[in-house]
Amino acid sequence: MVGAVIESYGFGRIVVNGRTYTSDVLIFPDHVEDGWWREEGHRLSVRDLKRVLEARPEVLIVGTGELGMMRVPEETAEFVRSEGIELVVKPTGKAVELYNEFSKTRRVVAAMHLTC
Repeated sequence: MVGAVIESYGFGRIVVNGRTYTSDVLIFPDHVEDGWWREEGHRLSVRDLKRVLEARPEVLIVGTGELGMMRVPEETAEFVRSEGIELVVKPTGKAVELYNEFSKTRRVVAAMHLTC
């Protein structure tokens, strides 16, 4: 089941399948989209997850930044769950660990904020 593997993460930098990214990313089983931007920066809305929802993952892992500054409002979380998608929200370092573990057995997409 494993597609993308996150090799390392540090403030503002993530390495996926040998490629380094320095802007927020969406990690799908078969590709990475860099330059992921949210309408309200540190607040995640349903609109920010359009491509993720279209991919129909079993699990969405949201990395909220090294310090956990990005927020996932309850209405966004409820919508994701109503679509039958398990939602995991953690600071990005922990989210990376969980993504690598979950992706071994499940269809996972990650939305990773790389800085604060």
